[in-house]
Amino acid sequence: MPVDISKMLSDAAYQAYERNLVQQVKSRPVPEHVAIIMDGNRRFAESIGLRPLTGHEKGREKLEEVLEWCLEAGVKILTVYAFSTENFSRDTEEVGHIMRLFAENFRRAGDEGRVHKNQIRITVLGRRDMLPREVVEAIEYCEARTKGYDKYRLNLAIAYGGREEILDAIRGLVRDARSGKIAPEDVDEKFFSRRLWTADIPDPDLILRTSGEERISNFFLWQLAYSELYFVDVYWPGFRKIDFLRAIRSYQMRHRRFGK
Repeated sequence: MPVDISKMLSDAAYQAYERNLVQQVKSRPVPEHVAIIMDGNRRFAESIGLRPLTGHEKGREKLEEVLEWCLEAGVKILTVYAFSTENFSRDTEEVGHIMRLFAENFRRAGDEGRVHKNQIRITVLGRRDMLPREVVEAIEYCEARTKGYDKYRLNLAIAYGGREEILDAIRGLVRDARSGKIAPEDVDEKFFSRRLWTADIPDPDLILRTSGEERISNFFLWQLAYSELYFVDVYWPGFRKIDFLRAIRSYQMRHRRFGK
């Protein structure tokens, strides 16, 4: 079989570029918390002639890769937008397939050696009452197995909606105000933040979205106030390590003023 010299040179150049990016990223402080809107599973599958449902399986595999990249770079918290409250309106077969993947993957994550070796705490953010029982049970199993860890965190936003999260917090405040537990002057930004589903998680430093779409899609509407945003024109399963490193590098080159 003839050797493809051009491909070998191309691969070598790519690897050299990736190594250079890794060195650049590690030379400066990395974001503590990276949040990713994982978009484009179905379109990725269709673009290479696969069934749309296969795209979600490819997306799951990509998340495992990205988690490894975060560990390598030193990113302490990774949050991914995996399934929105609006996604339940999709085709029944697709939703069912995704729910089966969730149940399978949370069970597996709870037992995964890499998770325990790196002391990764796994948490789910969202409306669990909207999820099938087997998915909730798998989530609870995974969370219970990792709740004692504090070295790294992996948060998955499932059955999540930013507006619903804020409304849920407001409802709780109204109930407490009616019962006399809190007064209006008690409520400030920090107080309100503690009533959100992300109460014990710092706001993301960097929010990244794949697929080329440049919108937030009801994700972290309160938490993104001072986050840096980065959009990449590649479908989630096709997201490469150099795409990830470029996003981190872009963040490092920015001057965060927090409104000052």
